[in-house]
Amino acid sequence: QLQASGGGLVQAGDSLRLSCTAPGQKYSSYAMSWFRQAPGKEREFVAAIAWAREDTYYSDFGKGRFTISRDSAKITLYLQMNNLKPGDTAVYYCAAAVSRFTGRAKEQSEYDTWGQGTLVTVSS
Repeated sequence: QLQASGGGLVQAGDSLRLSCTAPGQKYSSYAMSWFRQAPGKEREFVAAIAWAREDTYYSDFGKGRFTISRDSAKITLYLQMNNLKPGDTAVYYCAAAVSRFTGRAKEQSEYDTWGQGTLVTVSS
């Protein structure tokens, strides 16, 4: 199980950094990602990173504003979000591809381990 944290209430234009860890568990993954789900909407892809070549993938709305990374100890996954907008309000989930990864980084079906989500609220 993954644990996401770092959400909160911010104003438009502010920044937040989300974190994702796997407390008490030791496993490797092929890729990790962030998805989000706004009220009344489908869950959508935000960003992903595939570990083999450290390839990163971003949604159109995340390009230039969001950065996915991990710490040097390879324990914590981050999502740095800058210039936040009210439309970024959502529950943000981290996910990991532990069993296999076919390269479709933006598809939810690639990820078999999910966290509980952290709420990000951006006020105008």
